[in-house]
Formats: sequence, C-alpha cells, structure tokens
Amino acid sequence: MDESARPADRLSAVPSSTSAEDLMALVAKGDERAFERLYDQLAGPVYGLVRRIVRDPAQSEEVAQEVLVELWKTATRYSSAKGSVLNWAMTLAHRRAVDRVRSARASTERERKATFEAARGRPFDEVAESVATRLERSQVRRCLKTLTELQRESVLLAYYQGYTYREVADVLDTPQGTVKTRLRDGLIRLRDCLGVTA
Repeated sequence: MDESARPADRLSAVPSSTSAEDLMALVAKGDERAFERLYDQLAGPVYGLVRRIVRDPAQSEEVAQEVLVELWKTATRYSSAKGSVLNWAMTLAHRRAVDRVRSARASTERERKATFEAARGRPFDEVAESVATRLERSQVRRCLKTLTELQRESVLLAYYQGYTYREVADVLDTPQGTVKTRLRDGLIRLRDCLGVTA
C-alpha cells in the first residue's frame, strides 16, 4: 500500500471478514470504517441482551446505542487478554441495561412516595367529605320544608344571611320577641328533623 494514500483510502481497506478483536484494535486508532464493521457485528447481540433486561423497545434501542458509543470512546481500554470484544460489549450492555431498569424503578418509587406523602398530608378524605356535605345540605333543605313559612324565613335570615334578631325583626316588620320565638321553635323542629341530640 502506498504510504502517501489518504486516510480515507486506508479506512475503506478494512476487509469485511476482519475479527472483532482486530476491528477493535483499528477502532482504538480512530478508524471509523472499522467501527462501522464492528457496529454491524455487535449491534444485534447488544440490542438483544438489553431488550431482555429493559423490555421497552425504545429504551432498549437507546441503551444499546449508548453501549456502542461507549465502545467507540473507550476502545483504547480494551485488552484481548481480559476476554473477547463480544464479551466486553455484552458486559457493558448488561451494566447499562441494569442501571436503566434501576433508575426507572427508583423514579417510579420516588413518584409513588411523593403521591403517598401528598395524600397523607390531607386531613380528610376529600371525596368522603364532599359526599357527606352534599348529604347534609340535602337533609337540611328537606327539614327546612317542614317549618312554617314564618319560622323558615326567620331561620334563613338569621342563620344563612347573618342577620341579628333586630335586623330580622326589621326585615319581617315583626316584634323582636316574636322573631326570637319563631327562631327558637324553628330550631327545635330542625333539631328533631335532623336527629340531633343535645
């Protein structure tokens, strides 16, 4: 081969039958074509292993891509004395996949705990409280209908609109003593209707 040949020409000279170990040695020197061939050899097994661990196809593709990029970046650290390129790649893939699963589980657990803590901080069950309030309102309305017109007017003005005895008397153009009697009688009937004791 001519020493003056351009690097691109040398890159295209990588035979397709080159072993993964030889390709890794070339990748360690920055040979992009060698990495393309190595990628073709390893992408399937790496993705397959990651997919079995991560399960989600999109996440598995992402993790497999990260592993292959890591192989490119750390190619100079590879030593054939420690094992084959495939074993090294599969070890990296296994570690990355397990890390992804752990990270996803930790995130899910954090969300679950945050939701639980937020719910625990509430002093009551909002749904139960809402239903109870609606039922109480309905019962009060029903019981108000059992009062006489004069009793109902007095109770509504005093307890729902915040009027004093004197103001109720003025609005109804009735003496204060009569208003007090209507209110007392009306409240007694409401108490009995609602089943309130004491």
